[in-house]
Amino acid sequence: MITKEEKQDIIDRFGNGPDDTGTPEVQIAIFTKRIERLTEHLKEHPNDNSTRHGLLDLVGKRRRLLNYLEENEIERYRAIRDELELRK
Repeated sequence: MITKEEKQDIIDRFGNGPDDTGTPEVQIAIFTKRIERLTEHLKEHPNDNSTRHGLLDLVGKRRRLLNYLEENEIERYRAIRDELELRK
């Protein structure tokens, strides 16, 4: 779980305003932060299958948002991919 401060930092960095949580860039950045946290958790607890399932759901949601950006706004897609250092 990410803290309110971390989430607000992400919104300030990627959003268009202080309450902008709906743009794909903000959602992708939040999902990425949550994925990083869950990945660290799974390194310590490799048999936690419910967390693994949640992690796979988040990865799928992030992938769908990235696909949407790639199809509709290629420059925004490239910018978020480069900034978050995501693989294609």
